[in-house]
Amino acid sequence: MVTFRIASALLLGFLGLDAPKTIVDFQPFRQYSSIRNNSVSLINLNPAVNVWYVLNFGGAAWHLENPRPHQTQVVLDEKYPNGVVIVEGKSRFNCDLSSALQQGRASTLIYNPLCGGRLYLRNAAKGERTALEAGTEFLRTQVWGGENVIVLFHHILGDRYRETAAGQASGAAASAAGAGLPIPALLDASHPAHIAKPQNLGIEIDAPNMVPGAWYPATGTSGIFVSVMQPNFAPKSILEGYPKLAHPLDPVESSSLCFLVAFDLDRFEIGYELGTAHPNVTWSERVIPAQRDAKLAGPDGFDSVAPLVRTGLLAPEDGRRTAATFTGGYKRTHSAFKWGELAARNHGSHYGFIEKGVVFSKLHAGLSTMYTLDDGSFEMKTWTDADNQLLPRIRHARQNGVTVAEFDPATQSTIPGKLVASWENGNWGGSEKGKLRSIRGGAAIQKAGNKRFLIYAVFSVATPSSMARVFQAYQVNYSMLLDMNALEHTYCAVYRRKGSEMAVENLMKGMSAMDKQSPNGVIPRFVGYPDNRDFFYVMRKN
Repeated sequence: MVTFRIASALLLGFLGLDAPKTIVDFQPFRQYSSIRNNSVSLINLNPAVNVWYVLNFGGAAWHLENPRPHQTQVVLDEKYPNGVVIVEGKSRFNCDLSSALQQGRASTLIYNPLCGGRLYLRNAAKGERTALEAGTEFLRTQVWGGENVIVLFHHILGDRYRETAAGQASGAAASAAGAGLPIPALLDASHPAHIAKPQNLGIEIDAPNMVPGAWYPATGTSGIFVSVMQPNFAPKSILEGYPKLAHPLDPVESSSLCFLVAFDLDRFEIGYELGTAHPNVTWSERVIPAQRDAKLAGPDGFDSVAPLVRTGLLAPEDGRRTAATFTGGYKRTHSAFKWGELAARNHGSHYGFIEKGVVFSKLHAGLSTMYTLDDGSFEMKTWTDADNQLLPRIRHARQNGVTVAEFDPATQSTIPGKLVASWENGNWGGSEKGKLRSIRGGAAIQKAGNKRFLIYAVFSVATPSSMARVFQAYQVNYSMLLDMNALEHTYCAVYRRKGSEMAVENLMKGMSAMDKQSPNGVIPRFVGYPDNRDFFYVMRKN
């Protein structure tokens, strides 16, 4: 058997000195082994993560997934040429694949078990898409000037999901953080807080009313908390501070509710799954001509992920402990810069993404990044070239634009990102006239004492400036935009289990339209059926 690791791939396609031919060629840490004079080969795409393999067997390439990466290794052995050997400690299981692979490919199962369930064959699936997505894609691809139509359409509907805090004024205020709770939002002491009765909140809490900025435990789901906030409830020092970094808020967005859900990172770890179609690995339409290399099929040298298979669906092992999901970032078509410094380097600075240790698109310096390491730890930051040393350990990563708000060591406070007020250079989405008000989703990380929380927020009507002001009020350490323009693109669901039953609760009630109904109940998006969009999932730690 021949085995070797590709140790210098970073010097080839990853640094752009030579264009890779496939996504497999692009993987900087892949390990290759073969038997039978190279007629059978196995590639561990990232041994440190140890989840995805490509097996070349019987004249075809097969994408295999190892559901127990910390306990199991998959190897070839000359003594067993008709399959693989699965090693777990001192135990070895010889797995004959001579007919199982073809049978698995013919199966209707997206994750088809092999070797007694010790491996999965990943099968291609057609991801669901909503009527809005189908219609907008038709406009983009079939109608001249369709992108402008979509922008106008979304702007007209931009206030469709708007809700304000109802109820009479009271002297209530968001209290100091309780034990185990996230930090509440800072509120303006000069005017009384309102008792909010959000009609669109879909996550159940054990409270009849909500004080804006305060956190409430989600019913029956430990470690998950819910809050609502309006930008104009924040202190004037926040709303009026750093005027060069954030625009003044108009009356509509300043009085529009934001819905937030927080996850205790002591209890949860974060995963990421690509959709069946988005984001893809082709060139973004936004790249300026000077940054587009006609010799490259895509910005990283390829325009297809074959032989890898994108499922748009949670793997069975992950699904069993998933407590929540929320949508990812922009599609590739908008995931690069048309103006500014980031547009003039790295082929337009396409947003990078990594799933299960496999680099689908390179992570670029200067971009907001969420990532999970091989030990399950989670972080958010603006990526730097020095951070590339983490690449061998990254299990999941997703970039999407630039910082919304971040902690400033000099002032010991949260301030707007430096490009929040620049529609062009920040690639914030919206219309060509810079009309940015829309429903928007964002993520943040908050440190509360010795605890850390991942916050996902949906702003019913917002610009980047109002997002920044709300995240400032919650004193987050870092925040970024995810997707926008519709409930489909800002979807979030929390799953509450009781015995064999599971309740699906959406952050905003209208998001339930993306789940399917069956005679046996709700089939949730991302968990029960494949989707064409990427998403994050929140898993309880073992």
